[in-house]
Amino acid sequence: MTDLTPTPDSPGLHVSKPSPSAPAQGSAVCHCGARASATGDDQVRALVEGYTANHGRAHGKGRGR
Repeated sequence: MTDLTPTPDSPGLHVSKPSPSAPAQGSAVCHCGARASATGDDQVRALVEGYTANHGRAHGKGRGR
């Protein structure tokens, strides 16, 4: 399987939760250079909410994304 971790060359959001009892893990990289990571269900949920509200498509509208 290909590594799905976002990079500056391939920005995005990646979340994994290998099993129901394991904590979620997430990482995000935006085309603006911002990056973040989180571990734990609540922290990953906050990461996803923050990324979708403030990065990626939220402020990439002028860049055709």
